[in-house]
Amino acid sequence: MFRRIARRFLGTVTRVNTTASVAALTFDDGPHPEYTPRLLEILERHGARATFFMVGKRAEKYPEVVAEVARRGHTIGNHSWNHPSFPRLTGSQRRQQLRHCASVLADTGARLFRPPFGHQDTASRLDAWILGYDVIAWSILADDWLDHSPDQVFDTLSERVRPGSIILLHDALFCAENQKHLDRAATLEAVDRLLTAYPSYEFVTVPELMQRGRPVRQWWQRQGEAEWLDRQKSWEGGGEY
Repeated sequence: MFRRIARRFLGTVTRVNTTASVAALTFDDGPHPEYTPRLLEILERHGARATFFMVGKRAEKYPEVVAEVARRGHTIGNHSWNHPSFPRLTGSQRRQQLRHCASVLADTGARLFRPPFGHQDTASRLDAWILGYDVIAWSILADDWLDHSPDQVFDTLSERVRPGSIILLHDALFCAENQKHLDRAATLEAVDRLLTAYPSYEFVTVPELMQRGRPVRQWWQRQGEAEWLDRQKSWEGGGEY
């Protein structure tokens, strides 16, 4: 009983249980002055809406891109101020990350949070709950932060998309700003191809998707200390993110 109650209030949304042909595209780490506007054109051409989980430090730098995302009817969520691993921070540091990002997003931001790298423990989830955030993870991951071709990204998406899917992609890469994998052209092409290949699907924002069925909430705990250090080493060597 306790676990069911805890999952209901503190569970992380990973997908929505629905029979309708509807799914949510989400994009992390932006905004980007080149790739985000190009992505907006693709989405508009297909009549699709998406959710952008923005890093506050980048949103502060490109307020005109933030405003344009909101103007076109997409949802903007909180992705922290500067993309740290939340389990490695103190509670006050985590809350400051959320507040600082929210202050930049202001009226354009929804009370949705995606933890950087998907890293979360019980304490960090409680901090998000205290500040009134619903935590959104994903059900489809295309590893588009690596140097995959458009074919690879598209094949992964097309094989896995299901009614109620939440798809994680990137319109920028915050932690790779001085490394490789920055080119988002493959992701943009794959999104264009996905929307073309699935005309019967409606691609909507996360809040809209959650109204179309029952949100599936999981007890989301990811990345222990050793795993985080391994991933940090890969970033420094030009690997993931």
